[in-house]
Amino acid sequence: MAEEMKKEEAQSTETAGAYDYKRLHNYPLVKYSDMNEEMRMEAMELCVTACEKHPTSNELAAKLVKESMDKKFGGPWHAVVGEGYSFELTYNLKNIMYMYFGGTLAVCVWKCS
Repeated sequence: MAEEMKKEEAQSTETAGAYDYKRLHNYPLVKYSDMNEEMRMEAMELCVTACEKHPTSNELAAKLVKESMDKKFGGPWHAVVGEGYSFELTYNLKNIMYMYFGGTLAVCVWKCS
């Protein structure tokens, strides 16, 4: 009985620690962007909305970001959402943003014609 209580306490402490970590880093952090201020703010809001709407599916979040950017700013926009990736790309000047959301989730949005 005592062992079970210790296990439950340890699990609740681990869960609380993970929750606190997510809560501390639940804001968008733009690492690089050469977009103008208005476009950057709208793109950041779109990325945050997509990541919150699809927390378990990075593919659906990227698709939502891409389609929204295509409608709002004209295509072709590209989006990558995920953890632990690297990239090298060619893009149109004044049309790229790389940001983090929720601590470890990275979002890269760029336009390439």
